[in-house]
This record gives sequence, C-alpha cells and structure tokens, in this order.
Amino acid sequence: MTPNAGTAALALDPAADDTWLVDHAIRARLQEVGGRPRTARHVAFVLELVVLAVCVPELGWWPLATLPVVVAAFMVADRLMGRVEHAELVYAAGWSFAQVALAVGAVATGGPDSPLLMWLGIAVATGVGRFTPRGLTAAVALTIALLLAATLGADAQRVLDAPYLLAFPISLVAGIALVGSALMRSEVQHRADAIVDPLTQMLNRKALAARGRELQWQSEVSGRPVGVVLGDLDHFKAINDREGHLAGDAVLREIAYRWRTTLRAYDLAYRLGGEEFVVLLPGATEDEAQDLAEKLRRAVAAEPIAGQQVTMSFGVAVSGAGGFDVDTQYRRADDALYEAKRLGRDRVVVSD
Repeated sequence: MTPNAGTAALALDPAADDTWLVDHAIRARLQEVGGRPRTARHVAFVLELVVLAVCVPELGWWPLATLPVVVAAFMVADRLMGRVEHAELVYAAGWSFAQVALAVGAVATGGPDSPLLMWLGIAVATGVGRFTPRGLTAAVALTIALLLAATLGADAQRVLDAPYLLAFPISLVAGIALVGSALMRSEVQHRADAIVDPLTQMLNRKALAARGRELQWQSEVSGRPVGVVLGDLDHFKAINDREGHLAGDAVLREIAYRWRTTLRAYDLAYRLGGEEFVVLLPGATEDEAQDLAEKLRRAVAAEPIAGQQVTMSFGVAVSGAGGFDVDTQYRRADDALYEAKRLGRDRVVVSD
C-alpha cells in the first residue's frame, strides 16, 4: 500500500503530537505497515493456524474459528494505519481485539487449563516496540486482566487448587514485557550513540544522510520543497591555535546550545564535523530559510563565547517542489557559504 501525500508528511513530521501511547518515532514505525514486522506476524499466524488445526480433536473448532477473525482485524488495521492521523489508536484497537479473542478462546477450551493462555504473551512481545513505556504498561495490565477473567472468572476453584495455572502465564507476560523493554531501550541507546555527536549532542552526518533519504521520499509524494541552511564558524582554526582545543570545544558546545534555543522543536540540526553545522527545513520557502539563517547568525554573534567574539557565515539553498536531493542541495548551500566567506564573513547568502 502506498501512503498518500498527506500521510507521508505526517509520518515523517517530528512536530506531530506525542501521546501516552506513542511518540513521533514510534508513530512513524506504526505507519510503515509493510516489511519484516508484518512478515513475521504472518508467519506467526500460519504457525498458530497449523497448531490449532492439529489440536482440533482436543480443543475443538472454536479456537480455529476465531483466528480468521483476528487476522481480518489486523488486515483492516494495516490498511487504516497508513491513512489516519493517530495510527496508534488503530493499532491498539486491533491489538486489544486479538487479546480479547484469545481470552475468549481460552475460556472455551478449558479456562485455567487452556494452552491458549500462553499465546497472550506473543502480543505483549509485539507491543514492546510499538508503545511507549506507559502504553506497554497499559497493554500488560489489559493482558493480566484478561488472564484473570479467563482463569478465575471461568473456574476459580481450579485456580485455587492449582495456583500455578495463573502464576505461570502472568510471570510469562511480565517477563516478556520487562526483558523486551530493557532490550528495546538498550537498542535505542546504541542507535542514539551512533547518530549523535558526543561533543555537542547534536545529530551527526550519519543521521543527516538517513533524514535526507526520508525527506527525498516525502518531497516526492507531497510536492513540498526542503530548505538547507549550512553554517560555518568564521576563523575557528585561529581560535583553536590561539586558545587551545578546550576553548574550541567550549565554543562548539555553546554554538550548539544557541542553535537549539533559536530553532523550532521540529527543525533538525546536525553537526557535520569540525565547525560546520546544518539545518534541514521541510516545507520551507526561500524567505523562511533565509530568515532562520539570519536568526542563527545573530544568536551566534550576540555575545562572546569563552571570551572570544565568534561569528558564523551561512549558505542557504531551497529545493524545487518535489525535487529534493540532500547531496545536490548541500552543494548549492556550500557554494553560497563560500560566497558568504568571500564577501567578508558573518553574513547569509542564498543560492541562486
């Protein structure tokens, strides 16, 4: 399924409102309904179908009849997630429906003794990468409530006689959530370490390349231009040579801080190495990109940094509608930056 232009802009817009269920990064993943996660889910459905078919003599036809309903619910959710603003609500609804269907199937196949209870943990594993910690907590709470209903609600005396019938599924669900969320946080931290500049805590060149590919696709489907603002500190080598690298590092950290306090929340800034910084501006016109570069220039020159009067030169380039390529626009911005240096530095030049 190919998302429409409005959906594409939404899926990649960091300004989209975060919720207790998801943040903007998870929302983008939710709207990517294809790929390995969906393939893995299809394989899991096939395995479940085979197991249920083999176990019909023992469990009956009821669990097998509920599986197509669950599959249909997820197919509908897949189609809707790429089209609606709050994809997390659609996913949460499909996810909850599947858990309820499993719980109903468990009640129909023995309640506390039903093997279907263990399958409630599979959905919890999928929720680890799809919800925030609060959303995952809510998912675990719902699952435990369904476990209680399918065991104590179906045959309380059986659970009292054999408490392990409830304790084991609950420990499975809790263990999957705890271990899965810890692994997810570790993976996110490792990814952040790979794309964040350790000195300034800004995104680095690797992150810029990935974001550039996203914006190229977004620009193609939405028809919106993308602005590139490239900034370079004036005479930074002289500061390093005269004051030492510790002073130079202090200047770079302060520049990064001033940029962050000047930029809007959804303007993504990157340090490309040395004294060079860049901002990508989805949907920006040439005047808007130039105005932002001017604000950054004034913020840098407003007050001395580490006892040094620091200035910055800027080059600005804006792509045509639906034609963004990060390398092309970077070269145009770099040419404009070179012209700003040639004209005397501490100024903004817009590419022709």
